[in-house]
Formats: sequence, structure tokens, C-alpha cells
Amino acid sequence: MGPIADGFHPLHWTHEAPIPILSPVYPLVREAGYPKLATGPEFTFRKTMSDFQEAQSLGTLFSSENKKLAARKEAGEALVAVLEERHATVSMGGGQKRRDREHARGKMLARERIAALVDDGSEFQEIGSFAAWGMYEEQGGCPSAGTVMGTGHVSGRLCMIVANDATVKAGAWFPLTAKKNLRAQEIALENHLPIIYLVDSAGVFLPMQDEIFPDRDHFGRIFRNNAVMSAKGIPQIAAIMGSCVAGGAYLPIMSDEALIVDGTGSVFLAGPFLVRAAIGEQVDKETLGGAATHSEVSGVTDYNVPDDATAIRTIRDLVGRLGKRDTAGFDRTEVVEPAHHPDELHGFMPVSGADPYDMIEVLARVIDAGSWTEYKQGYGQTILTGYARIDGWSVGIVANQRQIVKARAGVKAGTDELQAGGVIYSDSADKAARFIMNCNQKRIPLVFFQDVTGFMVGSRAEHGGIIKDGAKMVNAVSNSVVPKFTVIVGNSYGAGNYAMCGRAYDPRMICAWPTARIAVMGGQQAAKTLLQIQKAAAERSGKELSADEEAALLKKIQARYDEQTTPYYAAARLWVDEIIDPVATRHWISRGLEISDHNPDVPSFNPGVIQT
Repeated sequence: MGPIADGFHPLHWTHEAPIPILSPVYPLVREAGYPKLATGPEFTFRKTMSDFQEAQSLGTLFSSENKKLAARKEAGEALVAVLEERHATVSMGGGQKRRDREHARGKMLARERIAALVDDGSEFQEIGSFAAWGMYEEQGGCPSAGTVMGTGHVSGRLCMIVANDATVKAGAWFPLTAKKNLRAQEIALENHLPIIYLVDSAGVFLPMQDEIFPDRDHFGRIFRNNAVMSAKGIPQIAAIMGSCVAGGAYLPIMSDEALIVDGTGSVFLAGPFLVRAAIGEQVDKETLGGAATHSEVSGVTDYNVPDDATAIRTIRDLVGRLGKRDTAGFDRTEVVEPAHHPDELHGFMPVSGADPYDMIEVLARVIDAGSWTEYKQGYGQTILTGYARIDGWSVGIVANQRQIVKARAGVKAGTDELQAGGVIYSDSADKAARFIMNCNQKRIPLVFFQDVTGFMVGSRAEHGGIIKDGAKMVNAVSNSVVPKFTVIVGNSYGAGNYAMCGRAYDPRMICAWPTARIAVMGGQQAAKTLLQIQKAAAERSGKELSADEEAALLKKIQARYDEQTTPYYAAARLWVDEIIDPVATRHWISRGLEISDHNPDVPSFNPGVIQT
């Protein structure tokens, strides 16, 4: 093979064309946006193009003949079936009787309004569907916290949409309702996303007013956020499609524009009964705060529409007239499907949090084929770091590796030690921190795949500086300025949750698979610790537990603790934005990246003082 001519271009490669191995003396240079080789002496050749593509692709083929994978797939699909069944339950809101009552009043239901609002063929990606799951049972429950929210395209513009569900306690606000609405506003604020409110609420749920009214992140924060978003130029449009009472009346009126539906929409600080009790005035609902009153007398609302359908059409018209805005400009190229079908994720992801697996197999079914460039591949192997593309978007990936790995001799790793998968060691924390900082320098969004049991403990880890290395990683995550997204696929325990960008570290979006477990530590360890505490308390009171009593108590403690580690427990409290089918992971992240690109303001990165 003779020397390579100047001007050799990768677009000239055929499927079988050899790829040069470059000498550092004759580096790759760029011209017109494409790599070009500098002229130099003869190069050696090692790989064909097909070999190169194979090296860049991840994962192995799924085989239904593999009993282990087949069993995992069956178990994973069973969890997804439960997820779908539970989602269907919360989607019914307050039940069929209340749904029929709303229809009889000529009103569309919350999900029907959203379906009519978003563009045909556009998916509404729901957020917080399991909010308040299993909570407020004494009050009759509050499915989805009485609110349906998520993102969807309206007249071609991606928007945050929030709709009160009047079938759930007349749309009254429970504590989780406020938290969910604040989360919607938070997403809109940090991503400069237009927000649409479909208002239909009786106001604060009075029996629980002490948990919703006065604190910093309670009901009043909603109106403060209205004002802040207005100052930032983030469009807000509200449609009053039912009751809008007391403090809640400020939400639509503090939006940029407000519509009201004649006959069903009403807005006032105090309803007819309270007005009569307070000042003795007798006035009907329409005269006090109906559509005609506020469109023709007070001037509070901007558009008087005859029905829900017209309100939806008007909102679409208003959104369609919004001017173009600058974007962050995060890199996106042509979309390439994953090397392996996402449906196979169920087969490679174990249901048990104790079973090892190769995280590479998960990534191979999420990222674009051929897009993986691993960073520090042989170092700190319990965390995978690398550049990839998801649905064409350029991302940096930080993922816990659940296989047992062997670390080479070195100051950080010790001497050829075996490292447990899912545990963060000094070397992996050091690598992850450096990679996170690199992504911030390059303005590349970060995606975290969590399956972490925590940081390594013991004298060897302490002497090796695990605390300072862990602190370095936490510092890098905390001060990261590029958008961060977190997918909890398995365990999410203790400080590992923090270092891998848990809720406290401001991921733009955070979701969980049905296999997720979120807690300060694993269930078995926690149960045994709690048992020892209760045994000590019993002994102090002069009672000694028998072996049978001890076993029964341990079983009871573990069952309660295990229930508190489920993704549904976390989603109920909005520790995660949504529980998703693993197959939807790629789309979920892509939507998040599209959302984040709306905000052009990316601050300068300053990691602060870092332990080295």
C-alpha cells in the first residue's frame, strides 16, 4: 500500500475500504467540516470500514433460546403489564359516575381536552401520572393528584400543558396537587417552555389547608412563578373551563391571556355562599363571576368562548402566532435507530436488584447505533462514561455498570482487586467527575443511568480517599450547567442516588423503570438494622423477643420497607417524574432534550473548589 494522497476523505470510503491508523506525527486535520489526513510517509492499515462499524456498535444478540434471558423478559413484561393496568386506573380520574356528570354538563374531561389540544400525530408525554398514588385514602384518594400534565406539540410548538381533573374532588388542590403544578412550572421556567393551563378547580381542599397554604413551596408559589415567567417572556395562556375560586383565581389572570367558557367557566375570589356569609349580599354565580361579567364588565378575561371545543381552537390559534425564539443549539444529527431493538431491554434487565448484568446491553438498545465513544474505558469500570447520540442528539452518558470488574494495580484501584458492580469506587468517581466536567466544557447534555448501591466502604476505601473522590463527583454534578436527565433502571441507594443525579441535583427530567428501587439503603440491610433498634428498645423495657417473634418482626419490617422503595412510592411523592416502560426510554430522553434546547441561556461552568 502506497502513501495516502492529500485530500483523502472519509466520504470516499467504501464498505470494504481500509481505515488508516494515524501517526501522532501526522495528525488528523479538518477542512470544510470533515476530517482530512495530512500528507506524510506510508501509514499502516488495520481495519476495514465494516470492522470499524462493528467496533462502534454495542451489545449482543438476544436469543429466546437463552433461558435466563427469556425468564427475565417474561418477568419484565409482567411488571410493564402492571404499570399499564395502574395507569389505566388513574386515567379514570374520579370514576365513571363523575366522568358522566362532567359530560352531562357539556364539558370535556381533562384528558379529552389535552387530546384535542395537541397536534395530530404528536404524542402527549405525561408527567406525574402516579402522583398521590396510594395517598389520601381517608379522603377517598386523589388519582394523579387531581391534575393531568405533560408536554405536547400545539400548532407546532412544544408546550407544557396542565389540566385540572374536575372528576377528582371537583379539581380541588391537595398538597401533592400544588407540588405537581409547581413541578410543571419549574420545567417551563428552566426550559423556557410555553405553558397552557386548562383551569377547572374548586380551590384548596380545606381539610388539608395547613399542608398547602402558607409555606415556601405551597400554593402561593404558583402565583409567584406566574409573575417570574412573565418577566422572563415565557408565554402563559389559561382557559377557565370550570370553577376557579379564591387564590386559584390568580393563576389564569396572571397568565398572559385568559379565556373563559360561557356557562361553565367562572372566576371569583369568593363564591356566592362565602359572599353571603361575609357581607350579606345575595348574588348568583354567573352575575358574580361568569363569562359575561368578566368579558364585558370587569375586563378580567380576554376571550369569551361558547364551549370547550372553541376554547381549544382559540388556544391553538394563539400558540400558532408565537414568534420564534433562540435555542441553546445542542447538537443533533440524523437519527439512527439503536443497534438492537428496545423491546429486548426486558430480557437483559433483571427484576431482582441483586442480579448482575452488563449495562452495555442496556445502552445498546437506547443509543443510536455506531454512536458510542467510551471515555477511559479501562479505568474506573464500575461506572461507564462515554459520548453517544440518542435520537440524533449528542449526549454524555454516565451509567452504573452492574457486572463484577477487575481493577488494574494502581494508587486508586489497589492491587488487581475485584470490584462489585453497582458500587462507586474512588477510581470510578474520579473518572465520572472528569467526564461530567468535560461535557460541561463542550456543552453536551448529560444522561445518567442509575443502578447504584452506594459508595465503597471499609478501611481500604477510606484510606484511598473515597470521601474526597465521592465529593469531587457530587461537586461536578451539583455545579453542572448543561441539561441533565436521569433514568433509574434499578437500585438507587444512599449517596449513590446523589452522585448519579437524583432529584436533589436538578435533573431536567427524571424517570424510573418498574424495576427501580429508591431508598437510603437496600431493604435487607435496612430491615436488619431496624430490627436491632426495635430489639434493643424491647430489651430496655424488660422484654426479650423469642426467635419466632424476631422472625415475624423482621418480616413485617422488611415488607414495609420494601413497599417504600418501589417506584410507585417514589412517583406518588414526585421523587421521579414518571414510571415508564423501558422501551420508551429513548423517546423519553429525546423529548427531554428537545425541551431543554428551548432555553438558550447556558451559564458559564464553574466547578468551585474540588478535592483532588
